[in-house]
Order: sequence, then structure tokens, then C-alpha cells
Amino acid sequence: MTGTCTHLGTVHHREDGTGVDACPACIAMGSHWSHLRRCTECGQIGCCDNSPNRHATAHYRATKHPIIRSVEPGEEWYWCYVDELAFELADRAH
Repeated sequence: MTGTCTHLGTVHHREDGTGVDACPACIAMGSHWSHLRRCTECGQIGCCDNSPNRHATAHYRATKHPIIRSVEPGEEWYWCYVDELAFELADRAH
């Protein structure tokens, strides 16, 4: 993972996936999901782009909140939609 995300100042939610087991938008519409992501600006949970409804990306398009974090067990990576960059944060403290 190379490059530097220019939106790190927007990261307010760094929680892992503890206690997260569903995409609320998918549940509301009776759909299913593959993997879950958290918006690091507002904390909203959405499903990944491998899911039928792609709620995490839809959230980005609606809000322009630039960074999501995987909340899958054992995954520590983040994705910046604007910079098109995957990265991990060196300081994993919450």
C-alpha cells in the first residue's frame, strides 16, 4: 500500500467490527450483504461493493465522506474513495 491519503483529518470513527453483524440498510429492505464497512467520518455501517446494494459506496456518493474502514474480523484496512487508496493506520488505538 503506497501513497498518502489526504483526508486523514476526517477520521473520527476508528472502531473495529466488534458488535457489528449486519448492514442496516440491507436489513430494512430485506436484502443480503457480503462484507461490512464503517464510514470513518460519521460511523455509518454499509455493505461492500461485492454486495448487491453497495451501501457503503452509496453513502460516500450521497455524503462525500471520503474514508471507510473494513469491519470484518481480522481486517485493519481503510479505503479513501477520493484518493483511491487503501491503507492501514500505524496507531491502532481507538
